[in-house]
Amino acid sequence: MKGTLFLIPNLLSDSNPNMSLPAETVSRILELRYFIIEEERAARRFLVRLGMKELLSEIEFGFLNEHTRPDQVMNLLQPIKAGSHGGVLSEAGCPGVADPGSEVVRLAHEQGIQVKPLTGPSSILLALMASGLNGQRFSFHGYLPIKAPDRIRRIKDLEQRSKQLGETQLFIEAPYRNRQLMTDLIAHLSPDTLLSVSAGLNSDKEYIRTAPVWQWHNNVPDLHKIPTVFLFLKIN
Repeated sequence: MKGTLFLIPNLLSDSNPNMSLPAETVSRILELRYFIIEEERAARRFLVRLGMKELLSEIEFGFLNEHTRPDQVMNLLQPIKAGSHGGVLSEAGCPGVADPGSEVVRLAHEQGIQVKPLTGPSSILLALMASGLNGQRFSFHGYLPIKAPDRIRRIKDLEQRSKQLGETQLFIEAPYRNRQLMTDLIAHLSPDTLLSVSAGLNSDKEYIRTAPVWQWHNNVPDLHKIPTVFLFLKIN
């Protein structure tokens, strides 16, 4: 009999795991001995925080990251096909949502392996919940272009889409590029477009604010190297 592939949300900060993960999620994780991960150090740190320090020698890791070749992904499911339960563990937030994992999940479905998502924090959903923007119609775009002209063009295109569809636009950025993205948003969005910023979610430095763009000009937070979700909605 095949095992089950659990999808495991990771913490968004160094806060107490009990503040973000339900007891049932933690209980399921503690039963597993096989994890598909991006990076071993971060995975071990997470498992130690859940109380698995003494069990680390029993744990097997499979790696799913930018170095994993397409022909290697199927091999990640072999322990589960052989009958062991396993989990895809995100670096932060939920696997497959702005994070690797969807490819191995898709293969699990093809192989007839049961997939079970576990409850935990998603920075994208938390930011949307806290924004006050349209949660009935929204679109997540991952990262905007790195080059300034392309990024600015993309911001303007998304603003037009937001206006036409009444749709909240969400995206993230590498934390060390947050300042430049925030500068471009303030400079190139319409003054009355609602801009929302959620930074350091679930941490003691959490910052959440939604306001028209014109109100951000003299009140810009320092987002440098802080994981941040950006959202905006053009309402008229």
